[in-house]
Amino acid sequence: MPTADTKTSTVEDQLRALVRLQHIDNRIDQIQKLRGDLPDEIQDLEDEKAGLETRLEKFEQELKDKKVAKRQAELDIKEAEQLIEKYEQQQLQVRNNREYDALTKEIEAQKERIENAEEAIEESENTLENNESAISETESRLEDLRGVLDEKRDKLNDVLQETEDEESALNSIRDEAEEKVDERYLNAYTKLRNRLRDGRAVVPLKRGAAAGFAVPPQRQVEIRQRKHIVACEHTGRIIVDQELYNETVDDMKARLDL
Repeated sequence: MPTADTKTSTVEDQLRALVRLQHIDNRIDQIQKLRGDLPDEIQDLEDEKAGLETRLEKFEQELKDKKVAKRQAELDIKEAEQLIEKYEQQQLQVRNNREYDALTKEIEAQKERIENAEEAIEESENTLENNESAISETESRLEDLRGVLDEKRDKLNDVLQETEDEESALNSIRDEAEEKVDERYLNAYTKLRNRLRDGRAVVPLKRGAAAGFAVPPQRQVEIRQRKHIVACEHTGRIIVDQELYNETVDDMKARLDL
């Protein structure tokens, strides 16, 4: 919100306030560029790591389940074989065809049970082989990933340690600088910052141009008079006199070491 000082300030005061704000934001942008894509890269790696760990858990659980299923199938075969032997002996002692046929059906059922168990064992063995290979590959990838993550985190921590204090101080100074800018100019500045890729909403007039675009002579005169807020007709950036820009930046560097 504007203060009593900003309400009575001149256009030149506002221009200087905007330059101060832009200079602070430029330095904050530089700090964030030092971090580069590291935070996003680390997040992507962490997401991949979580996915691999979930995959590994699934493989390991399936491995356990198939080992149990294989053991159960082996027990089923053993039990079925014993029952077949028992029923075959009983067939030798039956007194009529009805009893014999009933025992034959029991034998057939146990033989089918053995076939099903053998198929289950074969399936389990294939799954065990595939999962052991998949687990080995996943563990290898996880090991590599953890190494890359540690390296990226160390790199980011180094950058953070070097810049956190400065960024914190800059944000504090920025709050003070923002209070010196009239609300309507601050809103325009913020919108420009959000729209422009390089974040330079305030630029100096240099050799008849601003941010790469030529400025008409009459507009150059207005800019140097410092009596109006002049915007670039191509980009909307606020253009200020180079001398004013340099004076303001030099003053800030001297007082704040920015």
